[in-house]
Amino acid sequence: MHGGEVLIPILVPLALFAMVFGLVYLRSRENMAMIEKGLNPKEFANRPAPYRNLKNGLLLLGAGTGLALAYILTKYVLHDEENPALWFALIGIGGGLGLIGSYKIEKKELLDENR
Repeated sequence: MHGGEVLIPILVPLALFAMVFGLVYLRSRENMAMIEKGLNPKEFANRPAPYRNLKNGLLLLGAGTGLALAYILTKYVLHDEENPALWFALIGIGGGLGLIGSYKIEKKELLDENR
């Protein structure tokens, strides 16, 4: 092992531990703040998320569409010339468009409920 490679087996578990510790610490701080305000943290832990399936479905649909479009572009426009940046970009664009679509649908539903 040379130079920085020695640090990898040390830093990866340390970073994982720090991330888990930070998440637990922040959750307990959030719960304590809710208790101080007179709220029950258990009521907020199990709140329903009615649009979660819509959001996940549109995200996967957009990513799949991006993958299909990247395949078609690679096969017929670029003539089998590999371009990984195109694949990742179209997955990101498709997934982002799916999330934007989910936001628009949720916003429309909430506005209709308020009227």
